[in-house]
Amino acid sequence: MCDVLVVDDDFMVASAHERVVDGIPGFRVVGVAHTGTRALELIDSLQPHLVLLDVYLPDISGLDVIRDARNRGHDIDFLVLSAAREPGMVTAALQGGVVSYLLKPFKITELRGRLIAYAERVRVLNRPGALQQRDLDHALGAASGARSGAATLPKGLSRETAALVESELRRHPGAIAASECAESLGVSRVVARKYLEQFVAVGSAVVSLRYGQTGRPQRRYSWVSDGTAD
Repeated sequence: MCDVLVVDDDFMVASAHERVVDGIPGFRVVGVAHTGTRALELIDSLQPHLVLLDVYLPDISGLDVIRDARNRGHDIDFLVLSAAREPGMVTAALQGGVVSYLLKPFKITELRGRLIAYAERVRVLNRPGALQQRDLDHALGAASGARSGAATLPKGLSRETAALVESELRRHPGAIAASECAESLGVSRVVARKYLEQFVAVGSAVVSLRYGQTGRPQRRYSWVSDGTAD
């Protein structure tokens, strides 16, 4: 379970982010702060794993929160959700070790994609044994929200939804049907199948057929990495 602290001065925005986090399996919101000072207090007391952080706060900036948390010895991750577009601010956030930076306004699916990508990054980096180059590439791609299978998509398909489908595929060591993928992600079966078939087309996934008693065989999909099942 990933404990998340939500920090945003806008009460409605913070509430919306809280609902997104709580709607993803494996995540839970343990606190909400509307100022930087309160955020640092909750970081000290709650010890969250991840902080969803705005840069523009009424007392101190989100960059100050990151810096002060680091100075206090907290080994936590920050995912910045902000309208701050100034190169200097973005650079300072990246130098502070944020795992991702998402510009406001953004779609809910984009935030969900970043959170699921973050969970995948943590999973990869916590594997036992030495990491291979493909593991590092995958972890670093997940950190920024960039996904190997979602790099090039035809018109009409979004990278955010592709990231969700990819993560769902990676979570299943066997194979998954479009209907199962759709139910897990809360999308339609038709939408899930479009992305699954796209991954098959570019070689990121393979499809197998499961034959039942009657009717057409069920198409089941498995993620493939570097030519081997991941």
